[in-house]
Amino acid sequence: MTHLDTEIKQLKKDTIEMWNLVIVQMEKASKAMIDFDKGLAKDINTIEKRVDAFELKLNMDCENILALFNPVAIDLRFVIAVLKINYNLERIGDYANSIAGIVSHSDTEFDKELLDSTQLTKMFEISQTMLRESLEAFEYENNKLAREILTQDEQLDKINVSANAVLKNSIETNHDKIEQHLNILSIIRMLERVGDQTKNLAEEIIFFIEAKVLRHSKP
Repeated sequence: MTHLDTEIKQLKKDTIEMWNLVIVQMEKASKAMIDFDKGLAKDINTIEKRVDAFELKLNMDCENILALFNPVAIDLRFVIAVLKINYNLERIGDYANSIAGIVSHSDTEFDKELLDSTQLTKMFEISQTMLRESLEAFEYENNKLAREILTQDEQLDKINVSANAVLKNSIETNHDKIEQHLNILSIIRMLERVGDQTKNLAEEIIFFIEAKVLRHSKP
């Protein structure tokens, strides 16, 4: 195994570790919202600091590999993909942390009926599944699984659109819960963006496996 091979292997290992941290953040964010657990919300903020540290480390490691080893072909595509994956993972972590912030600053627990009618809980489930499957696709270089993630994002987009109408109707009859409606709307928007970021992860996986750029093409 060459020195470059060793560096690439370690880069992949560290990226997987960061990925798992972000998955934990999303899982805790979901549970914190559903159970109105402010203790879990604080845990997410602690994990966020580790995710931020990973982002800096991975960026530096990628830059060092590019500068010192001048990788080509699949190695070059992998390093470029990791740079972009690193950014998207950090953004997903930010959204999980922002959701935790909403839970921490809320005075009352979220209305279970409203969570069901907006399908917010389902959004969490879909986004978490996408995130876990994207990690599996990355770890085992499974481009077929990565392509399936692209279509899952469409489900989040549809829920986002339908939830807006549900919230509008609910606000008209529940004037005393305006703040909660706005908080739920904010979380829905964040989860829709988590879907976008995870879709980006899948595209980068496909890029380094197939050398295809899908960002501006239809899946």
